[in-house]
Amino acid sequence: MNLCLGLFDSGIGGFTVLRKVLDRHYGANCVYLGDTARVPYGERDVQEIREIAMEVVSWLVRQKVSVIAMACNTTNSLAFDVVKETSGIPVVDLISSISETIEDRKIGVLATPATAASGVYRQQIEYAYPGTEVWEQSCPSLVPLIEAKTSTGEELRAAALEYLTPLLNKGVEAIILGCTHYPLLECLLRDLLPEDVKLLDPAMALARKLDTFLGTPERINNRQISLANTRICVTSDPSLFADRATEFFGMKPEVELVSLRS
Repeated sequence: MNLCLGLFDSGIGGFTVLRKVLDRHYGANCVYLGDTARVPYGERDVQEIREIAMEVVSWLVRQKVSVIAMACNTTNSLAFDVVKETSGIPVVDLISSISETIEDRKIGVLATPATAASGVYRQQIEYAYPGTEVWEQSCPSLVPLIEAKTSTGEELRAAALEYLTPLLNKGVEAIILGCTHYPLLECLLRDLLPEDVKLLDPAMALARKLDTFLGTPERINNRQISLANTRICVTSDPSLFADRATEFFGMKPEVELVSLRS
C-alpha cells in the first residue's frame, strides 16, 4: 500500500481518529502529528488557528502524504479552506463526514469554544437535513482536564454534567462528540445520559469515507491494531506522548520530536 495518510491534532485526541482508521484499514501507512507545544487549540483565536493549520499542513505535505484526515474539530471548523488550499491534495474531514449521516432531528454537539462559536456543525447539518434542530455546547474545561493526568474522575464528571444538562433540557435525541478528545469520555458520558440518547463519534464516519482512498476493508474479527506503518510525531515532550499512546494502543510506539518550520 503506497498511499500515505496524514492526520493531525493538537494532542492525544486525534488518536481516537487514528484508532478508528486503523480499526477499519489495518496496516494503513500513516503519519500522525500531535502539535503538543500548542495544545489546546480550542481556546485560541480564529486567526491563530488558521495560521497553525497552514504550518501543520505544510509540514505534512513535506512528509509526502497523499491524503489528509483532519483529526481536529477546531481546525476543521475554522480552517478547512486553509487546509484544502495549502495541501493541494484530497482532504477528508470530521464535520462533513458525520453531518452527511445524521438520522435524528434534534441534535446536540459537545465542542471546544472555538468550534461551538463557529456554528459549522449546525450549518452543515441543517444544510444536509433541513428542519433539523442543532444546539452546539461549548465545553472549555474538557480538553485541559483530559490532557492533564492529574485531573480526577469527579472533576470530569462534574464538568461533563454541566455541559450535558443544557442539551438534555432541549430534548436532544443524539449528541455528537464534536472534539476528538471527547470519545475518551464515552463511558462517563454514556453513564450520564438517558439510554435513548445516542452518542455519535465523527471518527467512525471519517474512517468509512476513507474507503475511497484506502480501499474496502477486509472483514477480519478480533484483529489487533497495528502501528507498524504509522509514524507518530509531536512538537514537544515525545516521552510523555509515548506513554499516553500506550494507553490507546496497548504498545509503546516510537515518538519523534519534530519542528514544523521548513
